[in-house]
Amino acid sequence: MRQNWRSFDDAEAVAQATAERILKAATQAIDSRGRFRLVLAGGTTPAAAYRLLRTADADWGKWLIYFGDERALPADHAERNSVMAYENWLAHVAIPTQNIFPIPTEEGIDSAVEKYTAIVETALPFDLVLLGMGEDGHTASLFPGHPLDALATVVAVRDAPKPPPQRVSLGLAALNAAREALIIVTGPGKQAAVRGWKRGEDLPIAHVHGQGGASVYIDSAALAALPAKEEPDA
Repeated sequence: MRQNWRSFDDAEAVAQATAERILKAATQAIDSRGRFRLVLAGGTTPAAAYRLLRTADADWGKWLIYFGDERALPADHAERNSVMAYENWLAHVAIPTQNIFPIPTEEGIDSAVEKYTAIVETALPFDLVLLGMGEDGHTASLFPGHPLDALATVVAVRDAPKPPPQRVSLGLAALNAAREALIIVTGPGKQAAVRGWKRGEDLPIAHVHGQGGASVYIDSAALAALPAKEEPDA
């Protein structure tokens, strides 16, 4: 399915555009359906976008927050995506606590999958899923070389190539049911994966498209190694 690529000068510009897109999607969803269901990603550029949302004038009471993946770590561990999101954004705005749904990986990944599947299946379709891409082409905690189940809403990951090995991730069924998927790619370390993605390699990121094709926000550093004929349209 087609991707809509937009290129930006740097990661800061990507973060700004991401924050703006989140707010626009929220307004559209609340106007249409009375609530906004958003899935968060981890990473430095998403964190920068979250910080920009702190001062936004938004109808926070109608936002519902979910997570694309989580590491099997204690609930207050600094390397959890949920902790990053709280510190950079959620603790600073008036989204009700009951509207925030962290993945309970501190209880063990099998229990977390069972509980989060029940949560996710009542939330689908998400209005916007925010995703990053790793240097190996992984997204959320869906890694190359691991089986991809197109019908799974939530999956247990037991042998991730990055520590910690145990994680829980949204599956393709949940990601591709989303009304919109926004993929953020920044930094020179992503060049090889971007090139492979554009050439049609079977990377996990290439399987994510939401309902109508993914939007990709990418900075010039991640694009630098692409031959001109392969560069995505701005």
